[in-house]
Amino acid sequence: MAESGGAEALENVPVYEYIDVNSKPFHIGSFRKLWLDALKPDYYSYTETPQEIQDIEFIEEMRIDEETLDELKTICSVERLRCHSENNPPDTDEIPAEPKLATLKLRKRRQDYKKTLLRDHVGRHDAYANEMEVLAVGRKPKDPQDLVPEGELILTFNVLYPVIFERFKYVRPHQTHHVLGSQKLTDLRDAICCVNDLQVFGEFSETPNMVPQFISKDHYKSAFFFFEGTFFNDMRFPECRDISETTREWAKTYDFPEFHTARMEDTVFYDLKVKVGYPYLYCHQGDCEHIVILTDVRLAHRDDCLDSKHYPLLTHKHRVVTRKCSVCHLYISRWVTTNDALAPMNPCLFCDQCFRMFHYDKDGNKLGDFKAYSYVDPGAFN
Repeated sequence: MAESGGAEALENVPVYEYIDVNSKPFHIGSFRKLWLDALKPDYYSYTETPQEIQDIEFIEEMRIDEETLDELKTICSVERLRCHSENNPPDTDEIPAEPKLATLKLRKRRQDYKKTLLRDHVGRHDAYANEMEVLAVGRKPKDPQDLVPEGELILTFNVLYPVIFERFKYVRPHQTHHVLGSQKLTDLRDAICCVNDLQVFGEFSETPNMVPQFISKDHYKSAFFFFEGTFFNDMRFPECRDISETTREWAKTYDFPEFHTARMEDTVFYDLKVKVGYPYLYCHQGDCEHIVILTDVRLAHRDDCLDSKHYPLLTHKHRVVTRKCSVCHLYISRWVTTNDALAPMNPCLFCDQCFRMFHYDKDGNKLGDFKAYSYVDPGAFN
């Protein structure tokens, strides 16, 4: 029994399969159990241990007396880390305004040059790079029932741009989400934002004022995650379909290993067997594919956002360049036209004002032969 238990433990520990690339597959729920069995509850508890108890535990662990502990506190205090006291200020590096020595003149010139290299402002990216993550640090719930349980796992998923965007193949992730191990896969699916979910399909050159109000996400609700040979389909609504069936039927004709299916709404992350650092697939809208990578698995601690209502927690969102109108270069694009003789390129983007001025007369009649489609700018998520 001991040997089999040890083998199972090693199987569910995420060790590297390829060095610095990804780990071997492991069961997330079993990995959490091994972690909780090996750690003391005090290590992942949200309540801080009083200083008196910490002192007693430190004395017992280091086998010292109270006098030695007081001496260590005095020697290792923050005040002793200072290189000078208030009565003994440090040597200044300031040089007189008009030095006489040649060495000081060179040093003065060098200092003046370094001052010109310093920026007096912080770049936008440096200021807001981790803004979304910092806003949630240490957040506590108003209702105690919404508190994240002690010993809960927090998983970090990076969601990349759709695979169809070739130019974004090697950039940083489009979004980063923190999810709880007890949450369902549908929670992550609903948290992923994609511009294709906001599109309105159809050609509206004849009726530009009658664009439907529904968006693709409301009309085409089918989607799936693919983790380790299993398609997890979203079947929450009557109109949902198993869009992985085409792939599974194709795989049978080419003698691929048999793929399994499961319901996304019935599966929590503790049920998954995955690899850290390995690219998995999220597919929605029929053929809009995203790469999903699990990058971190850890226990929740007191400095995390402890309000379960905020999970999945969006901690990073990549800014996308906004596509402006091809005519005025001022307003955000709302329309895209094809086979348009009045456009400088094919296809061509227009804002709403330029689109109507170019392609319709004062009575709203269509001018020329072209096709027009509603356009949603990717910068809408900025």
